[in-house]
Formats: sequence, structure tokens, C-alpha cells
Amino acid sequence: MNLPNKLTTLRIFMIPVFILLLIFQWPVGFLVLGSTKIFWCNLVAAIVFALASFTDYLDGHIARKRGLVTNFGKFADPLADKMLTMTAFVFLITLNNSQHTYAPAWVVAIIVCRELAVTGLRLLLAENKGQVLAAKMPGKIKTTTQMLAIIFLLLSDIYYIGTILLYICLVFTIYSGYDYFKNSWHIFKGSM
Repeated sequence: MNLPNKLTTLRIFMIPVFILLLIFQWPVGFLVLGSTKIFWCNLVAAIVFALASFTDYLDGHIARKRGLVTNFGKFADPLADKMLTMTAFVFLITLNNSQHTYAPAWVVAIIVCRELAVTGLRLLLAENKGQVLAAKMPGKIKTTTQMLAIIFLLLSDIYYIGTILLYICLVFTIYSGYDYFKNSWHIFKGSM
């Protein structure tokens, strides 16, 4: 197993660690930064998520630079990304404090639906035409704002930065999904 695939596998194994940190919300103990209170478990979960997200960038960069692109990587890398971010979003719906819910369910539902639709489109294109649907800039912006939103939303008292990033992510989620389908609509011609 090459280094990019090891990093992808590491990202998958970080997901249960991330889940455990969010399941066991420590009732006491928080870090105080100025007037900001951040619960330790959320801080550690945000760090684990950030490290896992960084492996996403790193494995792709190494694979392309060293010519180590494999079928396992093509399959597991996007799967690991979706598993990580969707897990985080599910937890962000359930986490809340007295002032706010971390992520509105309707926003998460739109993001999840888009991810499923684009994943299905990618599979259909690969099966019928052997095409790979490469990520475009709006999709990359969506992914970056998604990951940053999750990190900031986990940091309790500064969630407002995460909320702003979440709505930016939502805009790019909708736009990039539309763009992918608009440019790939030819795959559906004659099949409706």
C-alpha cells in the first residue's frame, strides 16, 4: 500500500475517534481563550477533524506528484471524505447549547442530497463513458468551506464564523451540484 492510500486509510480510521469524542461530551472542563469558552472534547474533535481533512489534501497531492494514483485511491479517497464530513454534519445537527443549534438540519439535508447525487453521477459517467468527473473550482471551494465550517462550528462560542462558512458552503454546494449536472446532462439523453 503506497503512502497516499495509507493516508486515506488513516482518515477512515480517524472517523471512529472523531465519533467517540462527540458521543462522550465531557460535562465539565473547558478552555478559556479571552471571553471564549471551548469545551475540551469539542476542541479535540475539531483538531482530529482538521488533521483528517489535511490528509485529504496531502494524499491527493502526493498521489498526483509521484504518479501513485490507484483504483483503491480513486474509490477510497472520495468515500473517506464523504464519510468524514457527513459524520460531522450529523453530529452538528444533534449538538447544541442553550443559545443555538450547531447546524440546521435543512442545510445539512441539502448538502447530503447534493453529495449523494454527484456521487451517483460520477458512478454513472464512469460506468457508461469511462469518464472521471473531476472536481472544479466551485466544488473545491465547497469542500474547503465545508471543512472549515465544521471545525469552527465545533468550537462552541465562536460558532458564528462556522455559521457564515456553512452558508457560503451551502451556496457553493448548490451551485457546484448544478454545474456538474449541467455539464454532464448528455449522459441522460435518450434514457428518459
